Amino acid sequence: MNFVSTRRTFAMRLGSLFSALGFTAVGLTTRATAQSSQDANAIRKLNAEGKPGGEKDVIMPVVIHNGLIYVSGQGAHDTRDQKEWTIESHTSMVMDKVKKMVEIGGGTMDTVLQANVFLVKIEHWDGMHKVFATYFPHGGPARTTVAVAALPGDSLVEINCIAAVARK
Repeated sequence: MNFVSTRRTFAMRLGSLFSALGFTAVGLTTRATAQSSQDANAIRKLNAEGKPGGEKDVIMPVVIHNGLIYVSGQGAHDTRDQKEWTIESHTSMVMDKVKKMVEIGGGTMDTVLQANVFLVKIEHWDGMHKVFATYFPHGGPARTTVAVAALPGDSLVEINCIAAVARK
């Protein structure tokens, strides 16, 4: 008991001395800086609900690393009759998903830096572009648009993007 009391007394006196000399703040600042540096370098993988992904998840819709948000390809996966599908409705569905994923990662549509658009028909470019532009009233990101043979879920368009984290 006496040994514990002596250690406690010593620690309190040493802490008081360091505090008086200003070393406590320096030590805490250094530790906090090292911790935030580690956090910034961590890779966070989130599912579509914003929860950490499990080890069985093969593809994560949101990955955050070094202040950037990587959003995997989002498709429309429309369940309506195929005759009712339009590039405008599919682009709206996809962009709503992209917006949700960017926000889950801590960004906004204004922080989207780059986007890749995949179309099943290049003739859909005008319709896709008109809808796409409405999601970026302050100017859009760098973008690449290509036509592909087919997309999963028979979607007419798929979009992935990279955005910057806007909040901490």
